Amino acid sequence: MLNQSQSQGPFQCGYQGNFPGLLKGDSQNRVQLQMSQKRVQRQMNQNRSGGIDRALQRQRGFSLIEVSIVTAIVLLLAIIGIPAVGSYVIENKVPKVGEELARFVLQTKVNAPNGASEPYLGIATSNFANLVRESSIFSVSGTEASPKVLHGLGKAGEVTVAPADLGAAFAITLSNVNHVACPAIASVLQRVSDSIKVDGNIIKDGTTNYSALATEALCTKGDVNTFVFTAS
Repeated sequence: MLNQSQSQGPFQCGYQGNFPGLLKGDSQNRVQLQMSQKRVQRQMNQNRSGGIDRALQRQRGFSLIEVSIVTAIVLLLAIIGIPAVGSYVIENKVPKVGEELARFVLQTKVNAPNGASEPYLGIATSNFANLVRESSIFSVSGTEASPKVLHGLGKAGEVTVAPADLGAAFAITLSNVNHVACPAIASVLQRVSDSIKVDGNIIKDGTTNYSALATEALCTKGDVNTFVFTAS
């Protein structure tokens, strides 16, 4: 028969031996869990900090160098593009200007006195201005007695009308015509003109047949060309 101390010995030894081990394992698990939580927290903080930095970089805008480069490119495109646009506008305007001038020539011929030796003696720019005053093609300013008509085919280019050959004919002069309108404007009006001059050079008359190539060769680059169309 075992005494009380002997019967309780194994139980006490097992309990006392294993319980401290369990406590030690739980402590290690808690330490590892805390370390894992700290690592996760650090990673979250790093991600949050990186996202804020990237957002700040996106919101930072352009640098002075970037703005300067973009500005230089825009200016270069403007320098190249603006003259091209102006030439395109003039080129598209030529047919309309030519049609209005041709209409004036035909109307003037129809309304001229029959049998008169000087049918166009009193013709002037005011006659043309009255015809195109409401037109969107020409710009008319000044008084009725002394109008100023701009044709729009060159900077400050004017249209003037005056008698020619002592009133037996009349002349339409276009000043400051851009080379882009040459020879197109002459090609349109050569059908209703008896003679045509470009900067004093005859490109059509009773002995000279009109040539678009010859006319183009006589035109100077820029808003510097003068056309004179004479009809009778």
